[in-house]
Amino acid sequence: MKKIIKISLTTVTAVLIFGLFSFVSFQTKPWPVPAGDNTKVSPVKSSPATIEEGKTLYVKNCQACHGKMGLGDGPKAKLLESSAGDFSGKAFQSQTDGSIFFKTEKGRGDMPAYKGKVEDTDLWKIIVFMRTFKK
Repeated sequence: MKKIIKISLTTVTAVLIFGLFSFVSFQTKPWPVPAGDNTKVSPVKSSPATIEEGKTLYVKNCQACHGKMGLGDGPKAKLLESSAGDFSGKAFQSQTDGSIFFKTEKGRGDMPAYKGKVEDTDLWKIIVFMRTFKK
């Protein structure tokens, strides 16, 4: 009986460690952005009006997963296989606008592609709003 329990605990521990390793590996997988896209400059300038428009678009298209403050804690985030990310952190905020635009437009994994779903100008407005998320 003890041997069965020991094997079961060992198996459970191994599965948990493998699952954690897989989760961490997936989360840290690089998301390369082509040089031409990385250097794109937003045609939308930050202003109180564009921030407000971006916020409205963000609430409609992004908040369910990424959360009200961009922390990746929206109500749908729990259903995702990967992290929704933290837009307030240095890792996100240090990206170029072009990089964020590329990732939002193309999508990957749980992140849907917004090309054809949201107008380019509106994606840029969302990025302007996302720049307000700072720790």
